[in-house]
Amino acid sequence: MKIATSQPATSNLSDQVESDLPAELAQPARRALTGAGIFRLEQLTALSEAEVRQLHGIGSKAMDQLHRALDAKGLSFAAEMKR
Repeated sequence: MKIATSQPATSNLSDQVESDLPAELAQPARRALTGAGIFRLEQLTALSEAEVRQLHGIGSKAMDQLHRALDAKGLSFAAEMKR
């Protein structure tokens, strides 16, 4: 006999972490970020634009939305490393 529990047997980490990613961000972009462990805008400050653009699901519209959200909080992407 299976006993019902109030919580599912498996849980998704993204359901447990409060996110401040832009609400208008498309689901492919949101999945790309959360799949990379990014749930908060502050986490993007450790990454360059080029690194974020490499994520499958992040396009120019998502980058524009992320830029606006970061700007609104006085944040920005990390500087590109020169070789």
